Amino acid sequence: MRTPGYLYRLANETRGAEIAEAAAVLPLMFMMLLGIFWFGQAFSIYGAITRAAQEGARAGSVPYCATCGGDNRLLTYKANAATAVQNAMLASKLDPNLAQFPSPQPALIACDAGGASSICDAGASAHVCVQAPIQLRSDGGLGATGLCGVSVSLRYPYRFWLPFTSVNRQTIWISTASRVRMETR
Repeated sequence: MRTPGYLYRLANETRGAEIAEAAAVLPLMFMMLLGIFWFGQAFSIYGAITRAAQEGARAGSVPYCATCGGDNRLLTYKANAATAVQNAMLASKLDPNLAQFPSPQPALIACDAGGASSICDAGASAHVCVQAPIQLRSDGGLGATGLCGVSVSLRYPYRFWLPFTSVNRQTIWISTASRVRMETR
């Protein structure tokens, strides 16, 4: 009769339960906190490269070379856009050399009949896709309403470090694009 009483007391014993619960919960909580940190870093990089693309599109839309004509003027637009992207990425402490053309490259409609400007061009950098002039609609989309603009797009690598998961040490590509109407004056 002593054995059932001993087992009953052992089953009702609560000493050390907190340690067992902590041993089960703390690794899961640690993984959640680590995941929040790494996803926050990825979101921060996404914000930085989006701002860089916006700065590049804005810089590529302003006519810095009023006396240039044709291809020289387009090269100036594209060089200014690529330089602005590099400067914005450096200000965000990101390496502009890690940026790459987006894959697949955006297929946009060129403003001129030749269509040569609708493909990605590096401008001053081999890491940023600058397309100018492209057709824009007044609502910001693509279309044929006569508005011409500049498109800047890129992708940037990010490497997660999340142990015991499928994304541990996986490189993901964070992509962004920005389009701005070209200024005429």
